Amino acid sequence: MIGRIIEELTDLLFPRRCPVCQDAVDEPGALICTSCSRKLKLIREPYCMKCGKPLFDEEQEMCEDCMAGTHDFTRGRALFLYDEIMKKSIYNFKYCSRREYGTFYGKMIHLYLGDMLKKWKTDAIIPVPLSKERYEKRGYNQAELIARALSLETHIPVYDRILIREKNTIPQKNLTIEERKNNLKNAFKLCVNDVKLKSIVLIDDIYTTGSTIDSCAQCFKKMGVRDIYFIVLCIGR
Repeated sequence: MIGRIIEELTDLLFPRRCPVCQDAVDEPGALICTSCSRKLKLIREPYCMKCGKPLFDEEQEMCEDCMAGTHDFTRGRALFLYDEIMKKSIYNFKYCSRREYGTFYGKMIHLYLGDMLKKWKTDAIIPVPLSKERYEKRGYNQAELIARALSLETHIPVYDRILIREKNTIPQKNLTIEERKNNLKNAFKLCVNDVKLKSIVLIDDIYTTGSTIDSCAQCFKKMGVRDIYFIVLCIGR
């Protein structure tokens, strides 16, 4: 009861910003504007059974990328389509200190992908780490904020110090598939080896080719993790 009162007072004094339009949300306790919530494009069937990328053909089971190559992860899902709305939202989340967006994203993942998480029976939620340099510059890891919000909903523990990013890699967005792989080669390292995990879910903001997720998955495969899943906020077509 007291916690709810404090939360309501906080919303009145410091209203949350909508992750789409950035204005104060229009209802107390809400995490997004009512009208803006309709603008977000959820990934629905048909989607790739491997990476979760949306498909045009309902008869198709995997996207062309997954059919053409192999991945080190078991399977993954994305929440939203990476369109202009989400590009802006993620930019503000990452670079404009809109940390509160993490709560909204975590709750949305639980709402729409929570049942799948239960089926995966994951032992731990692992946020994809930032390099030390990038973390110090930004002040937070957006993937960790999402992971912690999701953990509050699912009660699956977050292991945020088991994996580190040793290399301060250059941004992936302008690189080819081969350049992405080389850029991430030996970028990640496990700093804990005595933790026994059978199934994990990696959390990140955007999936493009899967190079980042694969690079993380390779580390956990060496550790003996059986199933390596991932959930991202956005994915392209």
